[in-house]
Amino acid sequence: MEDNAEINTLTEERDEDQQDFELPFFNISTMISATNHFSDYNKLGEGGFGPVYKGTLAMDGREIAVKRLSGSSKQGSKEFKNEVILCAKLQHRNLVKVLGCCIQGEERMLIYEYMPNKSLDAFLFDPAQKKLLDWFKRFNIVCGIARGLIYLHQDSRLRIIHRDLKPSNILLDNDMNPKISDFGLAKICGDDQVEGNTNRVVGTHGYMAPEYAIDGLFSTKSDVFSFGVLLLEIVSGHKNKGLTFQNNNYNLVGHAWRLWKEGNSKELIDDCLKDSYIPSEALRCIQVGLLCLQLHPNDRPNMTYVLAMLTNESVLAQPKEPGFIIQRVSNEGESTTKPFSMNEVTISVIDAR
Repeated sequence: MEDNAEINTLTEERDEDQQDFELPFFNISTMISATNHFSDYNKLGEGGFGPVYKGTLAMDGREIAVKRLSGSSKQGSKEFKNEVILCAKLQHRNLVKVLGCCIQGEERMLIYEYMPNKSLDAFLFDPAQKKLLDWFKRFNIVCGIARGLIYLHQDSRLRIIHRDLKPSNILLDNDMNPKISDFGLAKICGDDQVEGNTNRVVGTHGYMAPEYAIDGLFSTKSDVFSFGVLLLEIVSGHKNKGLTFQNNNYNLVGHAWRLWKEGNSKELIDDCLKDSYIPSEALRCIQVGLLCLQLHPNDRPNMTYVLAMLTNESVLAQPKEPGFIIQRVSNEGESTTKPFSMNEVTISVIDAR
C-alpha cells in the first residue's frame, strides 16, 4: 500500500551524507500530497531557511509543519544537515519535535509537529494578539524557554549553543507552552569546550551577544545574552530593535537600563497587562534580564542559575550597564544609529540573516 511507503528508510539513491541522519525519511510525493502541492493557502510563513507549510499526513491524519529549503536561502545544505543531525538527538518538552525529513533530488525538507499557535512574535508584537498573553502565560513561556536552554547547554547528550534565539524561533503549542525551534545555526561543543569562534557571524540583529557579533566568539553565555533580550521583550511587549521610546532615543535594552537606574522599572511592563501581573515577579524578570545582558560573558549567569533566580525569592545581584545599548541620534532630521556599550565598541558590519 502507498501509505505504508510514506516513511522510508535510507536507499542507495539518497546522498551519501544521509548515513549520519537518524530521523525517518518521507517521500516527496507524501509531502506534495500533505501540503496540497505546497499551496499558498497552506503556507504558514517564511524564515531564513525557506517557506513553512502546514500539512496533513494521509496515513494517520496527523497535522505537520513542513520547512522547505529555498534556493535563495542564506542557509544551505550544511545548515540543513546540521539541524537534522541535532534534532534527531534532542528530546525535551520545550524543544520542537522533528518527525522526519525529506531529501530527494534538490529538495530538502524538515517535518515538524504542527504548532497551532505559531510563534511567540505573532502574539507578542501584535496589538490585538498580545492581550491573549496574560502574565501567567508570559511567565510560563519565560520559564519554559529557560528549561529548554538548560537542556541544550548541559542536560542533553550534547552541549549545544543555539545562536539564534528570538521570538520567531519560539513556537507555542495548544496550551501556549514554548518550544525552541530552528537549530540550523546551532553549534555542538565538546564536554571540555567552554567557547568557540567563527569567522562567519550569523544570527539576528538585536539578539546577538557583543563578543559574538564583534569577535565571532560564542558560548552558552551568548545564548544567555539572547535570552536576556527575549525576557525584556516578553515583559514589555516591545521589540528590542527598530523601536525607540518616548522621551529617550534608546532601544529596549537601553530603555530598560535607564528605567532601572531611575528606580522606575515598572514603567517597562506591558500596558496591556494592567494590574493582572504579579509586581514582584515582573520586576524580578526585568532584573534577571539585565543580569543576562551584561557586557562580559563571565558576568552573566548560566541558565540553571537564571531559572533559579526567576522561580525563587532570593536576593539578586545588582546589574551593571548592559552590552549593546543602542541610542538613535538625530542629525538634520535624519535618523542614524549610534551603537555603544561599556567599552564603546562600535559594530560596523554584521553578516546576519
